[in-house]
Amino acid sequence: MLVHSRTGKWAVWLVFLVLFLPLFALPLLVILAASFAGHWSSVLPSGFTTAHYTAATRGEALQALTTSLVTAVTASLLALAVGTWAALAAHAAPKPVRRVLDTLFVLPVAVPSVVVGLAVLVAFSQPPLLLNGTRWIVIVAHTVLVTAFAHQSVSAAITRLDPAYEQAAASLGARPSYVLWRVRLPLLLPSLSAAAGLCFALSMGELSATMMLYPPDWTPLPVLIYAATDRGALFAGSAVAVVLMTATLIVLLAVSRVRTKASYR
Repeated sequence: MLVHSRTGKWAVWLVFLVLFLPLFALPLLVILAASFAGHWSSVLPSGFTTAHYTAATRGEALQALTTSLVTAVTASLLALAVGTWAALAAHAAPKPVRRVLDTLFVLPVAVPSVVVGLAVLVAFSQPPLLLNGTRWIVIVAHTVLVTAFAHQSVSAAITRLDPAYEQAAASLGARPSYVLWRVRLPLLLPSLSAAAGLCFALSMGELSATMMLYPPDWTPLPVLIYAATDRGALFAGSAVAVVLMTATLIVLLAVSRVRTKASYR
């Protein structure tokens, strides 16, 4: 901590608690409390029940969770592959080309996600790539939205790599493909795992573009949460939201373990 005095440290912690509790912790605690509530007519909820979680882990909700997981994993892997390839290619390209590539990959983040959803809908609603009404149009939209984060994470990591490792491998006669697979990518593994976790978390919570694209047989969990709250089932929607947060955190913890092991290699 940059503050060394005892009074200063207590002041920093006090400011942190004042900002963290009402802005971050309290909304999550309210959702958690609502997920167990049968009624909420006073300050605190009443009628403790687990029936909402029973419904949130069965039938339509379970199918929606599976849909979200498959969509997020697929979109994250595609985004990681495209973003890594583009970052590696841009690093070896002239500076003007690198700037153009960076701008193109950041563009989906610079515009509202609903605009990205509309663009994907228009682009893939006509032959030769007719994806409208299929699960793939949702996966493509999620990939477009999260690729920018994968590209930026890997680009930042590449600039910090020590070129001595690659030069030593090349001086020993290693082919460029061998240097890429056995030297560069292993060194980038912590950044790759971090980018994968970020892409996964963003995809799991994506709603705006998904609402414009999802077919009836491919309904992600955020859409189900929105539908539940829209019809007034706030407690059931809160339970589904807790399930969504839990599933996302479990996957992120698994990714963090991969990142930690990669950092020690």
